[in-house]
Amino acid sequence: MTKKPYQDTELAKYVERRVLELKSKKTQVEIASEAGYPNANMVSMVKSGASKLALDRVPSMARALECDPAYLMRLALEQAVGRTAATAVIEIFGEPVTENELGWIKAIRTASDNSDPHQGRDGPHDARQPDRLPARDTRQGVGAGWAR
Repeated sequence: MTKKPYQDTELAKYVERRVLELKSKKTQVEIASEAGYPNANMVSMVKSGASKLALDRVPSMARALECDPAYLMRLALEQAVGRTAATAVIEIFGEPVTENELGWIKAIRTASDNSDPHQGRDGPHDARQPDRLPARDTRQGVGAGWAR
């Protein structure tokens, strides 16, 4: 059997998994249609690694797969230009942040009272009080584990 050019990419594996996870909600034909593909075979080709996902197709494919577009873009970028080039692009333009990651960032900002906490070799500390080390806090919820 001939190896498909993109079959070992994280994107092909991810698309295959998402199609399987969505099987009870929508067909592959519906996913292809939602992604703007006139032929459902394109989804099969992407998930099998026979074809790569075009970067301009990422937003619509993310909606069709019900996944975070930043995460899918990160996988598609690596598939399109290779890991080394993708790393260079991310180094220049910054790491795409998923909605879940953005939620964590907002929680950190809330928990730190927007103090821009620094992660140093001794752990996080309040940038407004550089000599103060964090103390353990047993409270539950956002920010639990660090005292103000």
